[in-house]
Formats: sequence, structure tokens, C-alpha cells
Amino acid sequence: MIQVTKKDPKEPLENLLRRFSRKVQQSGVLAEAKQAQFFEKPISKRERRAKAIVRKERKAQKFKKIRLGQS
Repeated sequence: MIQVTKKDPKEPLENLLRRFSRKVQQSGVLAEAKQAQFFEKPISKRERRAKAIVRKERKAQKFKKIRLGQS
């Protein structure tokens, strides 16, 4: 469970809320809950991960070409 405490007694509620939402985003709790909302077959999970790896490799190659000055 994510908890946020006030740093000082006069800290505004907005700052506290901002720190809480940042911690929730960084922990990935919300993303996991959204993914678990609907059932996904294990095969499609594997396919999605494989496609993500391919995308990441293509992006890396693209930036490498840009750094080297090729197209």
C-alpha cells in the first residue's frame, strides 16, 4: 500500500496529492489494475511482448542511424 505523509504541518494538500499520484505512477499499481481488468490469453501476451521487443529494436536502430548521420 502506498502512503504519503506530510513533510511539515503547513504543507498544502495539493503538494501531498501530487506526491501521492507520482508514487502511484512510479509503482505501476494502476497499470497492473487496468491490465487485470480483462482476461488476456497467454498466447496474446507473448505476442504483445514479442512485438514490443521488435519495436524497441527498430527504434534503437533508427536512432543509431541518426547519430551516425545516415538518412
